[in-house]
Parts: sequence; C-alpha cells; structure tokens
Amino acid sequence: MPPAIDHGRRVLLRGCALLPLAFAIPGGAAAGASGNVPARGRGATRIDVRQHGAQGDGGHDDTLAFQSAVDALPATGGTVQVPAGDYLIDPVRSIRLRSRMHLELAPGARLLAKANAAERAHVLTAEAISDVEISGGRIIGERDAHHGSTGEWGHGIMIRGASAVTVRDVHVSHCWGDGISIGGARTGNGAIVPSRDVVIARVQCVGNRRQGLTIGRSRRVRVYDSTFSDTGGTLPGCGIDVEPDAGDVADDVIIGNCVVARNQGAGIQLFKRVSDVTIRDCTIEANRGHGVLAIAASACVIRDNLIRDNALGGVSLRPGAREISVSRNEFADNGPAYSAKSRKSLPRNRHVSIAEEAQAIHVTDDNSYRN
Repeated sequence: MPPAIDHGRRVLLRGCALLPLAFAIPGGAAAGASGNVPARGRGATRIDVRQHGAQGDGGHDDTLAFQSAVDALPATGGTVQVPAGDYLIDPVRSIRLRSRMHLELAPGARLLAKANAAERAHVLTAEAISDVEISGGRIIGERDAHHGSTGEWGHGIMIRGASAVTVRDVHVSHCWGDGISIGGARTGNGAIVPSRDVVIARVQCVGNRRQGLTIGRSRRVRVYDSTFSDTGGTLPGCGIDVEPDAGDVADDVIIGNCVVARNQGAGIQLFKRVSDVTIRDCTIEANRGHGVLAIAASACVIRDNLIRDNALGGVSLRPGAREISVSRNEFADNGPAYSAKSRKSLPRNRHVSIAEEAQAIHVTDDNSYRN
C-alpha cells in the first residue's frame, strides 16, 4: 500500500470541490458554477404553455398543449415558458423540442410522467436538432407506477443526434430508465449522427432505475456541478455510464465537480469505445459497485477526486483499458476487490486494481490511501 501523502492538502481539495470550475467549451466560452453556461442561439419570441391550454393541475394531460407551444415558435425560435404547477406529460407521445429554443421551467414547475407500459418513452426528446436549452424545475418519472415489467428506456430527457444542447438547473428523478440519456441518431440512409457539444450543468438525477446519466455516441460532452445518486433497479445501475452503442464512440468528455453516490452499480463506468474522458474534482462515494470502472477505455484521466466507501473498490481498470492516468486522488475505506477466479478478497487492490491485460496505466505517487 503506498504511503499516505499530505492530508491537509486533501482537506483543502474537498473544500474547494464546491467552488466554481471553468471548463473550455466550443466557441471559446467558459462554463462553471457561476452560471456561465454557453449561450445557445434563438429568437426573442416568448410563449407561455398556459396560453396553449396547459392546466398544470397534475390531473389533466398537458402533452398536446406543450407540443402546441413548441410548434408555435417562429422559424427564428424562442422560449417556451412553463409557470409553476404540476403538468402531466405522456412520455409515450413525448414533448419533442425543436431547434433554436429554450424550455424554461419555473422553480415550481414539475413535469409528471404519465404511467404507461411502454419499454421506450421519454418526457422530453431532443433529436436531430441544435441550439437547445432546458432549464429549471423538475421532471418526475413514473417508475413507481409503471404498468410493465420490461424495458429500460423510460428516460426523463433523451438527447439523440443533437448539437449545442444545454441542460441546467433541472432535477430529474424516478424514471423507468435514465434521468438523462445522450446518444446518436440514425439518418434515413443508416448513418449514425452523434450528439455534439452537450453541457449538463447543476443538474440532479436521483432515484432513477437504469442510470442517472448515460453518455453514448457523442463528442464534446461537459458534465459539472451536478449530482447523480441512488440509481438502481436494473443493470447497470450507474450514476454515470459512458457507454456508446456499437458502431460509434464516445469521445472528449469532462465530468467535473460532481457528486456520484449510493448507486447500485459503479459510480462512473467507462465501457468500451470510450476515449479522452477526464473525471476530476468529484466526490465518488458509497456506490455498491466500484467508484470508477473502466473497461476497454483509452486515454482517460482520473484526478483530484475523493473516492471512498465504494463496495467493490475505488478504481478498477479492466482488460482493454489503456493510457489511463490516476493522480492526486484521495482513496478511503473502499471495500475489497475480488479475484474473478477465487472470489477471495484482495485487500491490496481495493483502492486501485489493474488487470494484467491493461496497458500504459499510470498511477502516480501523489494519490493518498486511507484504510
């Protein structure tokens, strides 16, 4: 076990975890906890969903009223405003957003997913569009009232083949699938269009069934100042799962200043066809799987994180992992790793375990280890 290093420095890092971070984003702007999220282009028109018949009483189906408000925006786009209230939304039909728009939910606005038996259903859909912002309010899924027992794709927000998308200051909970899912879309000729330039800022994904956040076929995704917790009910059950479907990759991802806690699977999973992911300044704790699990991921950085109390270990680098750097992290009280053959505890590997098949792994001396 490597010796512990300066714990005073670690306390300082934990204290700084609540301070703003600045991340470079396309176009040269910076994004951070101060609210400096990237501007998305749209017109000045503002439309209130109640003007299109939304009642917000929690009982009337407001799906068509929302869609009418979205469709009423002019070609230049604009903002659809959602005042405080409980809006029942049918996720089977979904609210399909359009380019150059902002869906602006008031702090007291809640989108309540209508119970259904569908394997695939999404409260909000952003597919093959650009310059989109979703902000404020809550999205509450129907996992506790779901009529079926199969499927895992009942998402709060689905982003597919979209670009220049910001999701900020939203609370997403109790979805049958993911709180938020980012991925690619197929064109008519079968080509895959990944999502690009997606920013997830100051979001909470809590108590969802499959993942808090999935990052699939994508380029340039930034996730910061957010919480992903208490996920579980079907596999993988991760707080954040970076896992593109076959046929494309996930590349250029930053996960910073986030809390990833108490998830049934890994806190953060990097699973196949994943490259250039940085996980930094996060608290990753009390997950029932590993804190960070990397399988066939490459060119990734795990640094300046507090990784503690994860049941299967802190960081696990499995076969196919290569060019992974693990530095300046504090590891504490992580549960034992296990031998795949004997299932016996391997205490020496419980903080950082590295498969023999992993290549070019750099675990620096400035990590600290406790218990």
